[in-house]
Amino acid sequence: MIMLKRYFYEFTEHLLEGDKPSAYFRKIEDQDFFNNEYPFTLLSRLKNTEQNLKWHPEGNVWNHTLNVIDNGALLKEKSDDPLVFMWSCLLHDIGKPETIKLTKGRITAYDHDKAGERLAAEFLNFFGCDGDFVYKVSKMVRWHMQVLMVIKNLPQADLETMVKEVPVHEIALLAMCDRLGRGEVTREVLEEERKNIKYFLEKCMPLLNS
Repeated sequence: MIMLKRYFYEFTEHLLEGDKPSAYFRKIEDQDFFNNEYPFTLLSRLKNTEQNLKWHPEGNVWNHTLNVIDNGALLKEKSDDPLVFMWSCLLHDIGKPETIKLTKGRITAYDHDKAGERLAAEFLNFFGCDGDFVYKVSKMVRWHMQVLMVIKNLPQADLETMVKEVPVHEIALLAMCDRLGRGEVTREVLEEERKNIKYFLEKCMPLLNS
């Protein structure tokens, strides 16, 4: 347990320092503890969780996650709580292995945000993290898909509940990192995602002011 906690602290250190934390995680991704010791196995199994290449040309969920934490490292100074923000980036898709299905030839992961809320809390509670920290990270994971739900006008959008549980600004930052963690980021892609985030924030404003 002492050794596992050491790795947990290393994770935190590398998430918060530098602008490319993925370099550290690439170094440890084949190590025994990461692939065989719970709860790190909740992350290592992302390497074997494939995604729909139409939406995720970067490949498996682990590749995507490393893109997201690198994006997060560049934006963490805009966060009011970089520790919560960066751990949310790392754990945001932890629920995908439990929800991945092949439906009519398409890979889907419906409700991975809900499964991820539980698994993120499980991961952090294992290391005895402060309850407030666990709550904040797990709720960020729970609501990280809301930008997509809003811009697509999907029934899973639930801004009224979301604004009660997470800071809207933090979810917007996480969503930007997530959406830019998929394949090549062109100027057009960046501009489109900025418009999406702006639209999402505009939709949230009436609820924040009520």
